[in-house]
Amino acid sequence: MFSSVLIANRGEIACRVIRTCRRLGIRTIAVYSEADADAQHVRQADEAWPIGGPQPADSYLRGEMILEVARACGAEAIHPGYGFLSENADFADAVERAGLRFIGPSAASMRKMGSKAGAKDLMAAAGVPVVPGYTGEDQDPGTLAREAARIGFPLMIKAAHGGGGKGMRIVHALEGFIPALESCQREARNAFGRDRVLLERYIESPRHIEIQVFGDAHGGAIHLGERECSAQRRYQKVFEEAPSPFLTPELRAAMGAAAVQAARAIDYANAGTVEFIVAPTGEFYFMEINTRLQVEHPVTELVTGLDLVEWQLRVAAGQALPLEQDAVPREGHAIEVRLYAEDPDAGFLPGSGRLRTLRLPAPSAHVRVDSGVVEGDTVTIFYDPMIAKLIVHDADRPRALARLREALALCAIEGPKSNIAFLERLVRHPAIVGASIDTGYLDRHLDEFIAGDDAAAPDPALLAAAAVATLLAEGAADALDASPWATADGWRLGAPAPRRLAFEHRGQPRLLGITGRAGDYDVEVDGQQVAVRGARRDGDGLTARFDGHARRLALIEGSDTLVVHDGHARLELRLLADDRHGAVGSASTDDRVRAPMPGRVVATRVRAGDTVTAGQELLVMEAMKMELALKAPRDGTVAELRAAAGEFVDADATLVVLA
Repeated sequence: MFSSVLIANRGEIACRVIRTCRRLGIRTIAVYSEADADAQHVRQADEAWPIGGPQPADSYLRGEMILEVARACGAEAIHPGYGFLSENADFADAVERAGLRFIGPSAASMRKMGSKAGAKDLMAAAGVPVVPGYTGEDQDPGTLAREAARIGFPLMIKAAHGGGGKGMRIVHALEGFIPALESCQREARNAFGRDRVLLERYIESPRHIEIQVFGDAHGGAIHLGERECSAQRRYQKVFEEAPSPFLTPELRAAMGAAAVQAARAIDYANAGTVEFIVAPTGEFYFMEINTRLQVEHPVTELVTGLDLVEWQLRVAAGQALPLEQDAVPREGHAIEVRLYAEDPDAGFLPGSGRLRTLRLPAPSAHVRVDSGVVEGDTVTIFYDPMIAKLIVHDADRPRALARLREALALCAIEGPKSNIAFLERLVRHPAIVGASIDTGYLDRHLDEFIAGDDAAAPDPALLAAAAVATLLAEGAADALDASPWATADGWRLGAPAPRRLAFEHRGQPRLLGITGRAGDYDVEVDGQQVAVRGARRDGDGLTARFDGHARRLALIEGSDTLVVHDGHARLELRLLADDRHGAVGSASTDDRVRAPMPGRVVATRVRAGDTVTAGQELLVMEAMKMELALKAPRDGTVAELRAAAGEFVDADATLVVLA
């Protein structure tokens, strides 16, 4: 085993590797960018070295700088995590030439899988089922269009060098092929440096099921079971579980055998994931092999009881696989979701900013939290906006889902917007509960998972609970002062004085009137009276009778925010400093289009003087690893175009002005 390991990554995966190394008595060295000088992986490692600026190209993608640090601190091996250089064959070669061990597959194995086109050809030759398509080197648009017509529609265009859902488009008719091809190539070029694509038949209503494989340098190769990742939005996984509720024992055995066959075909060593697309009728087809540890690996760890990072270290050190195939344990059901700084109601726009409040459930036998940030840290614009991975485990799927609902109800984030409410709707949706979801369901029915009319008109009882909880908290503080003049319960001689509390909910002000004292209150909510009786603060909750109905509600308090949760849905509020407020305006108007966040303009669709219609695409931005189409807010004429392709712009910068 190694005595010291350098971790060429950041965030929760770096922290994850540090934990395993510490348990094994291995010294850890972290590297960090200027943006990560105070990051958790820097604080948790035994030592940490700066390697450059905040942009990945200036730091985490600088292989030579990372090797310099490794030599300077005497590291014996480099763990690449996932992302950045984890699947870079040239970096793996450089690590080995430097006399260090790369904790991952060989560069030769990576190169065989580095091209989706070459990987498909190789797998087909090895007898692994593949989807019909085109993987040729001729990338002339005319050739690709002819091949598309031959394969038939619907059709998927995929970046040949890439992953993570980037550079993928579905086309349903030939007339839409060329625009989709150009968009796909542009995204692939920006994300991976190469714009080669492949074409393949699109399997409708498919499942996405991946198999965790492991190989060693002694010819051993096994799988550790499957993970189902069918709940996806724009090809990004949002809900992963093991085992798959879709697979029969026969199909599970066949897919596991095919995954091992795929690993053996490329002499694979270390951790990898063989991804399959599965038709509703059970036919499965090879998609790709991710030659690294996956973000979803914790669900496999929880159902097997194994530490996959420890296996990576042992295999890289030359040891044989710890178990034979028949000895791999499997118990219970595990589910993972990821908490992101993003706004689902604004097209999942990534966010950034300081985490003024970060409340996550306490780890237990049933709940695991993997995170690279703590309260007070900043989610930057330079990297993936993931805040934490929430993973649960229990004896079966229904109980695991219940654990996940409980865990999500304990989460609260103040600062950047988050996807917590979206995840809560997701885990209660019939398509998830009934295990019937396919990879396209979320995109087809996204309105079922984001806020609707219920967000505009929240439960009056929850609003009343927020007001009562606020008053009770003030009363607890005032109890420290015995003076009657310090009492803030609204009592006065003759008649109760109404207390007015102002909250902000989803950008809209809510003004509540409240009268009463000592736990009994009448709250006016939108002209409706809610009678609250017997109200008591109970730890992190509030118990009371609301119009005669007794309820216990969970409370999560931030510096100026309050979350009220009834066990099914959350109400997120910001307490305004006072009740003097007007309509909450927006920085945008109907004659200006502004940048929603810092980023780069990649394409402009209009010029000054052009006539546009409401909803027409005006320009395309790239920010936080995704493309954003900015559209006209109304019909009109472009008076000014204040941005050009390739230009970096600040958040809220005016890009287009309509006459």
